[in-house]
Amino acid sequence: MKKFLALLLSLAMALSLAACGGNDTTTDDTTDDTTEEGSSSVKIGLICIHDQNSGYDAAHIDGLTAACEALGIDASDPEQVMMRYNIPEDETCEDAAIDLAEAGCNIIFSDSYGHQTYMLSAAEQYPAVTFVACTGDQAGVAGLDNFKNLFTNVYESRYVSGVVAGMKLKELMDAGTVTDPYVGYVGAFPYAEVVSGYTAFLLGIQSIVPEAHMDVQYTNSWYDPPAESEAANILMARGCVIIGQHADSTGAPSAVQAEYEAGKTVFSVGYNIDMLSVAPDAALTSAQNNWSVLYQDTLEKFIAGEEVPSNYAAGIAEDAVMISALGPNCAEGTQEAVDAAWSAIKDGSLQVFDTSKFTVGGQPVESYEVDFSIVDFATGNVIFEGPTENVIVDGAFQESTFRAAPYFDLRIDGITELNNN
Repeated sequence: MKKFLALLLSLAMALSLAACGGNDTTTDDTTDDTTEEGSSSVKIGLICIHDQNSGYDAAHIDGLTAACEALGIDASDPEQVMMRYNIPEDETCEDAAIDLAEAGCNIIFSDSYGHQTYMLSAAEQYPAVTFVACTGDQAGVAGLDNFKNLFTNVYESRYVSGVVAGMKLKELMDAGTVTDPYVGYVGAFPYAEVVSGYTAFLLGIQSIVPEAHMDVQYTNSWYDPPAESEAANILMARGCVIIGQHADSTGAPSAVQAEYEAGKTVFSVGYNIDMLSVAPDAALTSAQNNWSVLYQDTLEKFIAGEEVPSNYAAGIAEDAVMISALGPNCAEGTQEAVDAAWSAIKDGSLQVFDTSKFTVGGQPVESYEVDFSIVDFATGNVIFEGPTENVIVDGAFQESTFRAAPYFDLRIDGITELNNN
């Protein structure tokens, strides 16, 4: 029924929202007053897979709120900024997107990868509304002017969080407390986004402790506190002394803190939020996204009537990623090591996926072609045809360059996936 209503209302929306539009051209006499009028007339929707209790969703909610504040938009006004929580990755998302469009939103964001299919469907029905699927990968090949993707280069902050872990690992080994540089990682799914992140994490560790190796335990969920806790316990039982994560709850750090309090030498590197509240002794740092940068830049362009890029990725250079405060048990010299890595990534002298730093199957990777077609995970069918590109350029795998969403799916030596089946 909502799809039918959307089709009937599409033309009306196109006419009524044209004055607010994000991709319409502007005249030469545009003034600051016009921009202020745009800020007051824009209506924003945000669809979240969970709510503020999820660190991942909290980062999006807080990011959009901060962006609105910077632009003079009252994020607390439910008539101007409309948020929908606990929206699953199914047709519920399409219904939510249509509801927001019918409520007058002229730019609608979603925060989870699985939302994008339904956001794309809504975009087809509402050509005058801009739909932005954060962490999505279809905008560049879908052929819709009003469908966009945003992503952070979080692999950069994961690398730096790996430097923090590496410094602690080196301290433990130098003291003789640990003899095997064995780390673990709680991953959500065996997708490129997760593979990119845990590979960057290990490479950061190996920049300090070259012989470090890592096991990955998947939970097959973005947010499942008990499963994340169980995965961390599996890894610690195998002897892993530092546990990283790409999963959205505090389950893993909480499990690590419990083992630390029981007398085990274990530490945690989290994701999304500062984990010191749940792991005051075990937490070393967390890799984080600063989504406000991407939200603000996108909204500024939209309000000004400028082109909103189909694919937009930002990282350390744009202050779009960060790490949280260092925990009390970080090794001496960690801040200096972090600062050095951060500066090197920012000025381009350090490439996270420098191919001289890893091998695959014992062999160097001199070229690697990625097919950017979009494939249905369930059926294997191609949804959208995309180009094939060699992503090794100037001796490094160029992540999030040909497309905002990560596509690093190499399994480098030194990493073992325990349950990818």
